[in-house]
Amino acid sequence: MRRLLFAALLGALLGALAPAAPAWAQSGAPAVTVAQITVHGASLEGNLEGDSPDRAVTVFLPPSYARERSRRYPVIYGLHGYTINNEIWAREIKASESLQNAFAAGAREMILVLPSAQTLHNGSMYSASVTVGDWERFIAEDLVAYIDAHYRTLASRDSRALVGHSMGGYGAARIGMKRPDVFSALYIMSPCCFEPREAPPADVLAQVQALQSREAATSLPFLGRATLAVAAAWSPNPQKPPLYVDLPVGDAAAKANVLARWAANSPLAMADQYIFNLRRYRAIGIDAGDRDDTKIGAGELHRILDAAHIANAFEIYDGDHVSGVADRFQNHVLPLLSRTLTFGRPRR
Repeated sequence: MRRLLFAALLGALLGALAPAAPAWAQSGAPAVTVAQITVHGASLEGNLEGDSPDRAVTVFLPPSYARERSRRYPVIYGLHGYTINNEIWAREIKASESLQNAFAAGAREMILVLPSAQTLHNGSMYSASVTVGDWERFIAEDLVAYIDAHYRTLASRDSRALVGHSMGGYGAARIGMKRPDVFSALYIMSPCCFEPREAPPADVLAQVQALQSREAATSLPFLGRATLAVAAAWSPNPQKPPLYVDLPVGDAAAKANVLARWAANSPLAMADQYIFNLRRYRAIGIDAGDRDDTKIGAGELHRILDAAHIANAFEIYDGDHVSGVADRFQNHVLPLLSRTLTFGRPRR
């Protein structure tokens, strides 16, 4: 039972490809332009995991971008889930088609930016640690500064949104709580990892403890790699090569210490600390499928926001963890942000 519970909790991290040809796709919509770029992250330099600070990023420019050369645009930053990267995430949400269709249906034109947060253990958790690097600062500072410097953006929090699914939903909540100075709208889709977690099964921990190199970690089954991703993000230890993590092993006090560090990274635990930051957002969207365990944590965040009188759009829709993600992005996320973001001069 404990293995099944832990698998369910970590399984919510997993991203999967959406159907190849969604029935809602339209034809004849003006095309967006896609650019594949690399962004250097000073915030990621020197991470003990050995991941490159040069990150792949996909940028989607709206149909009018090349034609209207004096026009500036709001920007959506989209965070992908565990085990995948920016390119798979783009296919998962059918990014080009979703943008084209939403714009054709009346949504105002925006730039979409999808960075890759795939790391040695398949995902950074968009967290800050000496082991994985400072992903919070990479997203909110390094990436935003690069996009503002290289594209015609409206360089103001009023014209920026942060969106994510699964691990990316966790990241949108985590970074969003801390950086209302950078973003003014959040959309949290099927977010993983909202509740404090139990220790992994003993055999999984034994597999992880037996590793002798970082390369060997890449051959672990899903639960082992996910355990390392969590530990690298939330219980780093620069004195423990080659993986530089603390695990919930040893005596009762040692186990409790690590689990407490993991629990402290739960957005539900963090929300009260950052409630005044959350009040600064002009829009917060939260959703999850009715056949998805992430609906529990998503619903609890909705309750916390409601109790604090913070307006938020919350929906439990018909689906599982990955079903309908492209439809949600096109027909829910983009219209909400079109109504919310500033499309002219920044507010004073």
